[in-house]
Amino acid sequence: MKKVLIIFPLLLMALAAQSQNDLRFGFHLSPTLTRLSTDNSRINPNGANLGLKLGMIGEYNFRENYSISTGIGFHFNAGGTLLYEDVLDTLSIWREADIPGSNLYPGGTNFKYSLQYVEIPFGLKLRTREFGYLRYFLEPQIALGIRTQARGNIKNATGVDPEEKFNISSAVNLFNLSWGLGAGIEYGVSDNTALVAGLAFQSGFADVSRNKNTQIIDSGRSREDDSKAKVTAFILRLGVMF
Repeated sequence: MKKVLIIFPLLLMALAAQSQNDLRFGFHLSPTLTRLSTDNSRINPNGANLGLKLGMIGEYNFRENYSISTGIGFHFNAGGTLLYEDVLDTLSIWREADIPGSNLYPGGTNFKYSLQYVEIPFGLKLRTREFGYLRYFLEPQIALGIRTQARGNIKNATGVDPEEKFNISSAVNLFNLSWGLGAGIEYGVSDNTALVAGLAFQSGFADVSRNKNTQIIDSGRSREDDSKAKVTAFILRLGVMF
């Protein structure tokens, strides 16, 4: 992972130096609002996370108003809170996280996921011609996320501090795939520099949770949890391109 974080930026800068007319290079710092949802009607979203994306962008202009975009960056504090509805009797989750107590929780308990990813996006950027100093763009995108950290809080369980964060990496898949769509404006401040602002939506189509050793007791019957969870994000895109 460390080698990827070093080599990828150097590769982008090398390409920029060799092909300054066709390749643009930039940085972004983008606040996010994310939440978790599942395909189980008894495990529902109950809170969002405020997070941040930070990274580098590279764009290859293969036509005047069309470019292929990629980059590398971090997504901090992705995730959200899942509520296991009170119609459930009890549940056992995050057994490897060394949480005090019996690891049995009643229905109605909230579990907060705080996740960090290294992300590698791939997109197609469609831009309008210039209107004064402004250009508008639309950018469909897919992204590969590699989990680097996973922390969890149990918000309303007896005997567990709701502010204490536990290592739940064993309960979160290493990779996440997502698709997204963004739109915004570029404001040219010089011939080679533009400020970028816009909004984007990103939705995972891979299961985030591993459900490792997760048991649910419902109406007196015990079963393994086989639900699938995904992360969705709303992003305020702020950046600069050179």
